[in-house]
Amino acid sequence: MGHLVGKDIYKKLGEKIDNLTVKAPWNDAIYNIFKTLYTQEEAEVIVKMPYVLSSFERIQKITKIEPIKLRKILDGLCTKGLIIDIWANDTYNYMISPMIIGIFEFTMMRNGADLNSKEWAKLFHQYLQGDSGVFYAENCKDGHKVSVARTLPHEDTILDEDYVEVLDYEKATSIIESFNKFSIGLCSCRHEKHHIDKKECDVPLDTCSSFGFGADYLIRNNLAREVSKTEMLENFARSKELGLVLNADNVKKNITFICHCCGCCCNILLGISKFGYPNVVVTSNFIAEIDENLCNGCGKCAKACKIDAIQMVAIEKPQTKNKKDAIINKDFCIGCGVCALACPTNAMKLVQREKRVITPETTFERIILQALKAGNLQNHIFDNPQSKTQDFMRGFVGGFLRIPSVKKALLSDALRSTFLATMKAGIHLQGKGWLTKL
Repeated sequence: MGHLVGKDIYKKLGEKIDNLTVKAPWNDAIYNIFKTLYTQEEAEVIVKMPYVLSSFERIQKITKIEPIKLRKILDGLCTKGLIIDIWANDTYNYMISPMIIGIFEFTMMRNGADLNSKEWAKLFHQYLQGDSGVFYAENCKDGHKVSVARTLPHEDTILDEDYVEVLDYEKATSIIESFNKFSIGLCSCRHEKHHIDKKECDVPLDTCSSFGFGADYLIRNNLAREVSKTEMLENFARSKELGLVLNADNVKKNITFICHCCGCCCNILLGISKFGYPNVVVTSNFIAEIDENLCNGCGKCAKACKIDAIQMVAIEKPQTKNKKDAIINKDFCIGCGVCALACPTNAMKLVQREKRVITPETTFERIILQALKAGNLQNHIFDNPQSKTQDFMRGFVGGFLRIPSVKKALLSDALRSTFLATMKAGIHLQGKGWLTKL
């Protein structure tokens, strides 16, 4: 494997990570992250690996690395959270961790006395929050809402007449009830902010909730601890009391995680409040609304809002005792319901949005849509980086898919379902139909 080591293998690693589902723009900060987290040998394995979830046998065939050596390297990368291994199709399959959700989260979920968490936190903070938000700009500039995460509404903050419209995949309690394997780990964002002295809240670190095959991966690799359904429900009850935002895996089926987010630490929410990109996260199907007859102008809703989407504006000639009005920025409201939890008069409630948000059915659909948005779908269609023929096809098809009008059309409500159905049909023809069920 040594022929790549003489060159800058970390630059090649950066190109590989940037060509996954989430863009990872290159700069000195990400270079330092890669040099710190990956050995040169590990970096070269990832550069040679297929872009998509693949069996050990396929990875070995493509990389041509001796099986025992390859197994050891892959196991080490899984333990670090730099590769994700998932049991599917009667075997373990391996996927390169993207920057988000992946390298950052799993690195900062690691814990132990011999880990350099403080240095990792500093490097990730420089990358995600520095450079004038280049990471957010690269991933959110076009406005398409195909995020890795979507906001869940706190269920009892929804207006009674609209509650019947809440579907099971929008309810945290229903999501929990649908699984029998659970894990709780360190919140990567709070752990990061803790180590760089920017954690302003008193929220505990152990909140990150995972389910199903997501929990299985974290538990097996010692990135989280297995918990009971009861403990998971208690975790969510605590987050409700603390007024945290719930952001879930942006899929309807086989949801793998739900984050419990505060305003000072969460990198997703900071993408909105600090850098001004409302599409960092997909909103819930609800939006905050105020009953002016019940509002007393106390401002608790504005204080509770984790993205500063509510402002208290002075009333010039108040007709009542109220001296200020709560004004909601509807362009930024994510429909979490945290403001309603804080409202002492029940004036604040969530109501249905005028247009229903379309959520991908499965992880397969989300990855396809994310890759298309990132301009990288060709890598998921022709995923063998060692094939010259596929390299040509990636360039040819990628050029077409990156045409703004083509991308916009395929991501539109009108064509998205047809496009995804075509992608699924193609996967089935290749004998990989099991991928579409993840």
